[in-house]
Amino acid sequence: MAGTAGTPGTPRVLRAMNDRAALDLLLEHGPLSRTRIGKLTGLSKPTASQLLARLEAAGLVRVTGTSEGRPGPNAQLYAVNPTAAYAAGLDVTPDRIRAAVADITGRTVGEYELPTPGRRPAHPVGQQVTDALDGAVKAAGLARGDVHRLVIGTPGAFDPGTGRLRYASHLPGWHSPTLLDELAAALPMPVEYENDVNLVAIAEQRLGAAQGHADFVLLWNEEGMGAALVLGGRLHRGWTGGAGEVGFLPVPGTPLVRQVTKANSGGYQELAGSQAVPRLARELGIEDAPSGSHAEAAAELLARAADHVSGPHRELLATYATRLATGLASLVSVLDPELVVLSGSALTAGGEVLRALVQAELEELAAARPRLVVGDVREHPVLRGALESALVTTRDEVFDTSH
Repeated sequence: MAGTAGTPGTPRVLRAMNDRAALDLLLEHGPLSRTRIGKLTGLSKPTASQLLARLEAAGLVRVTGTSEGRPGPNAQLYAVNPTAAYAAGLDVTPDRIRAAVADITGRTVGEYELPTPGRRPAHPVGQQVTDALDGAVKAAGLARGDVHRLVIGTPGAFDPGTGRLRYASHLPGWHSPTLLDELAAALPMPVEYENDVNLVAIAEQRLGAAQGHADFVLLWNEEGMGAALVLGGRLHRGWTGGAGEVGFLPVPGTPLVRQVTKANSGGYQELAGSQAVPRLARELGIEDAPSGSHAEAAAELLARAADHVSGPHRELLATYATRLATGLASLVSVLDPELVVLSGSALTAGGEVLRALVQAELEELAAARPRLVVGDVREHPVLRGALESALVTTRDEVFDTSH
């Protein structure tokens, strides 16, 4: 039926498409004048003026100043109204929950970290989640109801059939079959759940080293090993959400690990996980191993090793590069990605030196020859990916003016 909101080509739909194009341009470029928006969208000056008036009335854009330094009268500059909507993200580990709130432009406006030490949580998971979210919301000067959408990143993945968390036995309190229902009842906004490494890939795809790449593998190593698989521009999650759990991958160089989900480890984790780096350092006679968690110790050792051109530290780096390439060879032989992104503190600490060694080894072990890069998103990458994921859906909903 002609004239309905959903009919392609109707004036309402065309206006909505132009509105979204203008909003995306403002997000990309920052404040723009009416004339500049018209040129970038191909709209006439009168149509661009009507568009901006419409968006301003809807609370989606606002005047932020005037252009300067050009002949003639200064033109008003328009920008996306940052208060149009807010989104939140959570990064969950066994030791803490890190939360943040971002405005619709992507600027983080509030952060909070809730410690959650111990194998037996002092408080139920539902309370931990709401406490962490409320801490970030309070830091932003907002109320919980102001948050449009929340994305929670955890190790493992929630099985779409059972709703139970899998591949993350080390995350206490998160395995109740009714957990998702309890969280849905406690939180007033839509909530999505995503694997933590997948969220790092989203951050790298939108903000970092994987921008412009439709096919890439992200290899992550901090306390555990994981991978994210992006094929045709979309995350591949697998049937149960378990795609990318490469720590369980059997590889040469380690004994077979059986009942891997109970052990919460596997061949690749034992060969190249963070816990393997201090052990390898001791075997090579490096006695000044740092203290701290496995990830902290591995990162410090690999950073030190990258500064050496010979000796046991250089041997540590070369041996570790071979171990990383051993598992990567299986991934790239099957997936043939364009790009491999190395991420997580235990990989980024080795920097360009480690990357080059892994690249050289991978070219010896696999027929596929993807380009290896070190990830760009270093500060809270899981949380940044959660915010980006929440913002994508929030913008789709808030920026839709066809209603």
